[in-house]
Amino acid sequence: MKSEILYGPSYSLAVLSLASGETIQAESGAMVSMTEGVDMQTSTKGGALKGLKRAVLGGESLFINTFTAERDAGITMAPAFPGDVRQMRLENETLFVQSGSYMASTGDIAIDTKWGGAKTFFSGEGFFLLKLVGTGDLLLSSYGAIHEIALEPGQKAIVDTGHVVAFGEHVGYEVHKVAGWKQTFLSGEGLVVHLTGPGRALLQTRSAAALAGWLAPLLPTGGDSSSKGLSIGGFQLGG
Repeated sequence: MKSEILYGPSYSLAVLSLASGETIQAESGAMVSMTEGVDMQTSTKGGALKGLKRAVLGGESLFINTFTAERDAGITMAPAFPGDVRQMRLENETLFVQSGSYMASTGDIAIDTKWGGAKTFFSGEGFFLLKLVGTGDLLLSSYGAIHEIALEPGQKAIVDTGHVVAFGEHVGYEVHKVAGWKQTFLSGEGLVVHLTGPGRALLQTRSAAALAGWLAPLLPTGGDSSSKGLSIGGFQLGG
C-alpha cells in the first residue's frame, strides 16, 4: 500500500493506493471515496463478542469494513474530527491506542480492547484503550495536530487522558487524579495518565471532551421551549 496524507494537520485526508489483491480494514465511516474495482465487506472482525467489546468498552464502531482491491485502485479516508492522520508500521509489536483514534490498518493486526482501570469511571472521560497487536501498516487519527514525545527509561510524562492518542507496549501507564478531588472536579483537568518510558507516545493538541464541555452550556435544554438552535457569540444558529 502506498499512502499520502494531505491537508494536515487540521483537515487531514489519507490518499491510499492499493495494488491488486491488497486489503485494508477500516473503522466504520472512515471511507471518503474509492475508485472502481474495490470490494467492501462489513463484519465484526473476530466475532460478535469482540465487536461488541470494542463498541462498549473502546467507544469504537461494532463493525469493521474490509476493502480489497480487485485491481489497482485508490481509497481516500478521513477521521471524524478535524485533525491529523499519522501512518505507522508495526513489526510484530503491540500499540495501545486511545478510543476514537484508530482509523485503518493492513496486514495481520489484531484489534482488541484494554481497560484503563475502574477509577476512570469517576471522570467524565473514561480512559479506554484499543490494543493493536501484529504486523502491518496503521493509520491513526487525532483531534487537532499530533505531537510526539520520546521517553527515556524511567522518564515520566503526565498527560490529560483526553489528549492521549497512542503509546508503545513498553511504556508504563497509570491513571491518577490531577491533584485532590477538589482540584480534579473544579480545575477542568479531569484525570491524567502517568506515562513512564522507555518508548514514545503520540498526543493530540485538542480534546473532544473539552469541546463537549464548552458546547454543553450553549445547547438548548428540552424543557426550554423558547430555545431553538445554538447561540454562539450572540449569534443564533438554527431555530
